[in-house]
Amino acid sequence: MSTAPDHSPFNSPFTGSGPRTGVVVSHGFTGSPHGVRAWAESLAAAGYAVRMPLLPGHGTSWQELARTRWQDWHAGLDAAYLDLAAECDQVFVAGLSMGGALALRLAATRPVAGAVLVNPGLVIDDPRAPLAGILKYVLKSTPAIANDILKAGVDEGAYPRTPVAAAHELNKMFKDTLRLLPNITAPVRVYRSTVDHVVSDTSLAALRRGLTNAPLEVIRLENSYHVATMDNDAPRIFTGTAEFIRSVVEGHTPGAAGASQKETADD
Repeated sequence: MSTAPDHSPFNSPFTGSGPRTGVVVSHGFTGSPHGVRAWAESLAAAGYAVRMPLLPGHGTSWQELARTRWQDWHAGLDAAYLDLAAECDQVFVAGLSMGGALALRLAATRPVAGAVLVNPGLVIDDPRAPLAGILKYVLKSTPAIANDILKAGVDEGAYPRTPVAAAHELNKMFKDTLRLLPNITAPVRVYRSTVDHVVSDTSLAALRRGLTNAPLEVIRLENSYHVATMDNDAPRIFTGTAEFIRSVVEGHTPGAAGASQKETADD
């Protein structure tokens, strides 16, 4: 019997009362919906309509990912947003790692109600990143940085290799997303692991600088690494996301007046 993670997309109908609320959930670079499935299911259980698409080039092979462009990933998430927007009164966006950047892109280009990000990436610190456009012709892939999870025995099901061509696309997408950050006005909550071996604090600093017209709340996670949606702090993320959505819908978002920024520690 195969032990491969389930990569199928997850769609749930609206099951709550009151205004119809939807959430689009995005997985990360080289990953799949497996890494955020429990997050999406928790939001569906809370009564929200949820779409969790499998982004182009993911859930198959790293060679296929190498043939996709960042615009394909954005289009995949945007289509899920439009699907939800057609049936909901408001739509929130949520994402892990690269999915966080894609969620920010939607918040900058669509009328989303709010965004929840887990260890979002916006900057690649690797000194080879600026050279990826050239390196991709001589170096097809590099070892994956996957399963950065503190909790033992958990496998996110990401690719075993990272295609350099796709890393080049990721770098371009990050730079373009940074340019769009001032367009965001919806409230943003970030869950940030204090120890993350994949995305450094450079990305959070870039988010703080660019998010000039939206309230930002950062909650620190002390007991998880990068893939926090599958780590020890996952239950806190799940309940906190539902609470954040509920507070925005009810009009009580912390710091919603103006572009305030606050940070709290996980306890």
